[in-house]
Amino acid sequence: MPANTVRLDIDKTRIATALQDALEKLDGASGEVVLNFSSVDCVDAGALKLMEKLAAKADEKAVKVGLRGVNVRTYKALKLVKLSERFSFQS
Repeated sequence: MPANTVRLDIDKTRIATALQDALEKLDGASGEVVLNFSSVDCVDAGALKLMEKLAAKADEKAVKVGLRGVNVRTYKALKLVKLSERFSFQS
């Protein structure tokens, strides 16, 4: 099966909804999912829980998840809850 890349923009006003969409799109993904966080200022506890689910599902499906445009504040939150090593970061 050929690998494909799914790209999604994360809207800062609908982070949870966008992450739910990403979870659903993982079912059909076979290569990489890239989430564009460039408009996101910070993430809350609910978003971090969804990102944890996303990482777990990606591991199950052997799909890489890349985060693009993550700011320092969001990266620190991911690092604090030990999620940073489960994603690849792109500029």
